[in-house]
Amino acid sequence: MSFIRYILGRIILTLDFIFSPRPPSRAPEQQNLLDSQTAKLALYQFQACPFCVKVRRAIKRQGLSIETRDAKGNPEYRSELESEGGRIKVPCLRIETEQGDIRWMYESSEIIHYLQQRFAQG
Repeated sequence: MSFIRYILGRIILTLDFIFSPRPPSRAPEQQNLLDSQTAKLALYQFQACPFCVKVRRAIKRQGLSIETRDAKGNPEYRSELESEGGRIKVPCLRIETEQGDIRWMYESSEIIHYLQQRFAQG
């Protein structure tokens, strides 16, 4: 079973690489502002997880700079996800507000919806 998962993971990553979306082009000032707004966001993910790929593609499509944290390969991130987020489930978006409050958002569709609403191009 692990061999099948490995092969499927490689297929997912290859297709993601080949069909990777292009970020929108923005003026440098606009991109810098957006980067400062996304600086306190982090996506906990597994590299070959299809739902994580879905979220990363949405992030790239919007041209957002969000740190990705590999919760499978990095024990520190895995521990953070479990102790602070409450469970080891990916994708998970860690949202730190300007007031210092931290919110953990699971479910790929909710994460994508949040990013689209929060960083809508207008």
